[in-house]
Amino acid sequence: MLSYSLFTFGPFSVSLINLILIALIALVSIGLRRVIHRKMKQYLLEANIRLEGRRATWLRLLSQSVYILSIYVGFLSFRVNNPDVSLADFLNYNLVESKRFTISFSQILLVTALFIGAKMAINLLKLYYSKKFNRSGESDSSREFIYIQVSKYIIYIFTFYFVLDALEIDLKLFLGGSAALLVGLGLGLQDVFKDMFSGLVLLFEGTLKIGDVVELQDSKFKEPIVAKILKINVRTTQIETRDGNVLMIPNAKLTQEYIENWSHGSELSRFSIDISVAYSSDTILVMKLLRQATLAHPKVKNPSEILVRLKNFGSNGLEFEVIFWADQSWEVNNYKSDIRLEIDRLFRQHHIVIPFPQMDIQIKKEQISSLND
Repeated sequence: MLSYSLFTFGPFSVSLINLILIALIALVSIGLRRVIHRKMKQYLLEANIRLEGRRATWLRLLSQSVYILSIYVGFLSFRVNNPDVSLADFLNYNLVESKRFTISFSQILLVTALFIGAKMAINLLKLYYSKKFNRSGESDSSREFIYIQVSKYIIYIFTFYFVLDALEIDLKLFLGGSAALLVGLGLGLQDVFKDMFSGLVLLFEGTLKIGDVVELQDSKFKEPIVAKILKINVRTTQIETRDGNVLMIPNAKLTQEYIENWSHGSELSRFSIDISVAYSSDTILVMKLLRQATLAHPKVKNPSEILVRLKNFGSNGLEFEVIFWADQSWEVNNYKSDIRLEIDRLFRQHHIVIPFPQMDIQIKKEQISSLND
């Protein structure tokens, strides 16, 4: 009963016992992969070895190799009731046969092996890049990510070419038939391609890195945006503003517009605070107090270069400007707030008045008489 032929699979006569064996092999391979993965993970955790980078990739490669072994055992299971069928007979059997092309089991296995090999090659490249960056002392995850992504695209392109060659499909005919489609996709996705190439430029040049604080202009906001770079992808860059909002910026914006990177170049930058006082104030005392309040902050650098000047005779009072140097820090607005609070305290102590906005309205006598009439 178990050896009764149910259908044919290529040169093999498939019976119930073959189906049972294939099901058992599949279950055993899935279970064995999970056991290997669990045991290796438990061993690495007990040995205080982190499951990241190279070790995680080796564990993934070891667990994936179980499927390759199960495929070969699955083939051997068909020979239980087909002892006369050799491996060569199975591989040379044409599963699909027509006037234009034929597909044999050897081609299917070759295509499967190509995709498995591509996956394993990508994992091996991850090991190589991880080892390379660790050895050189570089810990830039964004550059490692783009190296892996570019290598992945190259491997898949070559894999696709070898698959077409294995199936004996003429690549020229394929490209000729899809030329119009490719042109249409190129025109429709030109902005996407522009962002992708901009992302490659950003990651290869290294002008912007994860953790950098940048200042960029945006037409939607009146003031420049100061943000921290969280992640650089191939098409977009993820940034976090001072308000805690996470924004996705197209990479083309970061390469084509003015961007100031606070994390590069000089560690210090010049900042300013504007303040108005009443016209009756002692200007010498005001300048002294402004300088004193600025010097009191521990983050202010280069005390000799602090500049206090009368900026303008404003409509509501005398407008002063304080210019100082400080670290290009994410918290620079908090520094300014601390200095303003100290200015307010000193002004109250010395009775310096900060004027309110005022507006005088003068009505002529002729206008009053016309209103009465």
